[in-house]
Amino acid sequence: QVQLIESGGGLVQAGGSLRLSCAASGRTFSNYAMGWFRQAPGKEREFVAAINWNGGDTRYGDSVKGRFTISRDNAKNTVYLQMNSLKPEDTALYYCAAGFSSYLYTTVRGYASWGQGTQVTVSS
Repeated sequence: QVQLIESGGGLVQAGGSLRLSCAASGRTFSNYAMGWFRQAPGKEREFVAAINWNGGDTRYGDSVKGRFTISRDNAKNTVYLQMNSLKPEDTALYYCAAGFSSYLYTTVRGYASWGQGTQVTVSS
């Protein structure tokens, strides 16, 4: 079982930037892929970004391509989500997730452990 703690959320104006972090513990971090998802009130959980075990492969949801960047530091057991050019529609609770394996998934089913989430609010 992996324990995940997100941080870095907050309130930002449209066009601004935020960097989310997710610290992991409990399993060898480099053994599994990591992902970020988000969920706005009344909506389903949405895929944002994912990264494979060594950072050599990344995927992004269509709505964030070109604006968000996922990265990981295996020495620090941490995954990051750099969010630039934020829009009001990016407002959501952002979740970090650890995969079942080193293989990268873009769906909720591909992830075994979830953090509690960090709120991102973008004002217009």
